[in-house]
Amino acid sequence: MQKLLNFPMMSSEDPTAFYADEGLFNEMEIEWILNNHEDIPFELGTIAKDRHVENQMRISQVKWLNYNLYPQFDWVYNRLEQSILKANEQLWNFDLVSMPEHIQYTEYYGGGGHYDWHMDIGNQELSIRKVSITVQLSRPDEYEGGELQFLRGPEAETAPKGLGTVVAFPSFLLHRVAPVRSGTRKSLVLWVGGRSYR
Repeated sequence: MQKLLNFPMMSSEDPTAFYADEGLFNEMEIEWILNNHEDIPFELGTIAKDRHVENQMRISQVKWLNYNLYPQFDWVYNRLEQSILKANEQLWNFDLVSMPEHIQYTEYYGGGGHYDWHMDIGNQELSIRKVSITVQLSRPDEYEGGELQFLRGPEAETAPKGLGTVVAFPSFLLHRVAPVRSGTRKSLVLWVGGRSYR
């Protein structure tokens, strides 16, 4: 079951821009998020074409905050929806329809946890992804490395990593989570979908 959205169509500015909403979640809200998924089991973070195969392109652990099984997270979905609406209005003018997947809680660990350069779209299953969203749940001083970076030209651009910051970007934008050298990088990830690219 998809979580349906109702986004108006607005004028677009830059189809490759990424958007940062710093401090969308405050410290108490982040603490609540971190304390309310302990009963959900971790699984290996995989890549789309090899969902059940360990792959060195990505080293992380994930949980899925299923809004059908865990309705207590509904307010998180709603908060992110409002942020995405603002970003889409300012930057992309995408035809967004739904949140076709659940929020993914992700941890990258020191010693090399990472997700190498990739896009969030690809095969038919993922072609409906239009906007990708991340939420920073760790303080910048709690880990080293682990930057969310984008490649829109010859040089990588690094997104803000302040606690509670939401970063949204087109799912076709090449990006990575750089290797974490020490500590743990915690985040939420969500995708907003529309009709398949043609």
